[in-house]
Amino acid sequence: MPHAPQIKICGLSNAADALACAQLGADAVGFVFFPKSPRNVTPDQARRISLALPDTLTRVGVFVNDAYDTVMRTITHCRLQAAQLHGQEPPGLVRRLEDQGVVVIKALFLSEDPDLSRAREYSASGFLVEQGKGKLPGGNAEAWQWEQARTIRGGAPLILAGGLDPDNVLEAVATALPDAVDVSSGVESAPGQKDMAKVSEFIRKVSKSRVGKPLRKIF
Repeated sequence: MPHAPQIKICGLSNAADALACAQLGADAVGFVFFPKSPRNVTPDQARRISLALPDTLTRVGVFVNDAYDTVMRTITHCRLQAAQLHGQEPPGLVRRLEDQGVVVIKALFLSEDPDLSRAREYSASGFLVEQGKGKLPGGNAEAWQWEQARTIRGGAPLILAGGLDPDNVLEAVATALPDAVDVSSGVESAPGQKDMAKVSEFIRKVSKSRVGKPLRKIF
């Protein structure tokens, strides 16, 4: 039976946007803990937002090359359920976090390390795949050849990211057949400020999409 992918809205910076995403049907929201990002939030900011959200919404922290202690301290303080590792983190860090009951999403890239060929090294709960081209970690609002995500050779579910927006997400889903999709700048009016009309349209499009295979739940 065909199914629709799960939806993560990333780069949240305020409780009103996060609550609206939950009410519109998002499965997860992401908080970016990377000082160079225009969507960076402090742990205290993320905690305040997190405490305002329903328990049914998965809260994900996005980290770039942070140490285990930093990641765990932030997860605990912010009441997060998942960590998205978006740098060159070693497989051992994924295992240590999962041993603590954390859902771990590891980013893999087409244009930099770690690339898709390294998926088997990681015991991740899911792989977020994007091009990895740009000055900052993340999709940098650039669409790419989404079918390449299907070449991943790892046992974990696939999260598609990078350049997604309401206008192209149906094509992206049909091309890559992901278990989930992740969007940030594609539904914004400014960095960290979500445009709820775009969020609503994105979620509506994904919800009516159909992937002709059983999908695996991540969030």
